[in-house]
Amino acid sequence: MLDVATAFGLSGAAGLNAWIPLLAAGLLDRAGQLQLAAPYDAIATTPGLIVIGMFFVLDFVGDKVPVIDHVLHAVGSVVHPASGAILFAGPTQTPTDIPSIVLFALGALTAGSLHATRATIRPASTTLTAGAGNPVLSFAEDVTSAVLSVVAVFAPVLGVVLLLVVAAVAVLWWRRIRRARARRALR
Repeated sequence: MLDVATAFGLSGAAGLNAWIPLLAAGLLDRAGQLQLAAPYDAIATTPGLIVIGMFFVLDFVGDKVPVIDHVLHAVGSVVHPASGAILFAGPTQTPTDIPSIVLFALGALTAGSLHATRATIRPASTTLTAGAGNPVLSFAEDVTSAVLSVVAVFAPVLGVVLLLVVAAVAVLWWRRIRRARARRALR
């Protein structure tokens, strides 16, 4: 049960930043704090960590630049769910009766839902702040992803609670932005 809670937390973190939880899972596996099942343990290898680290740096910097962030969000519609699927299926320390396809689907759905919500909020931030709010929003997403990744491993139940809070806040922001757009359209 705790493995499933860890998987939900990590895949939710992947919805905010695809690379931070992959990097965290690989580093924590190397440190013996998380056990990734084969073949997902490849992210804990030196080449795996180097590749993930490079993508993390590119994404971290690129997501702070207004035009590049929109391209990254478009690419992220595939990358974030894939990362979530890997992170949901990977940290299984005990055998599970859940079929792999269900694990992949749960991870992709969790990460994809959060990514879709944030990808909807970002253009509104661009419009409302002329792009100035995007780096702040991106940094907040990165910090939240990092915190959620660590909490998911060390306190899995708290990680699920934090994931639900993050999802609720994201939905509330999305609704608020949608209402503001509707009001503007009526004027």
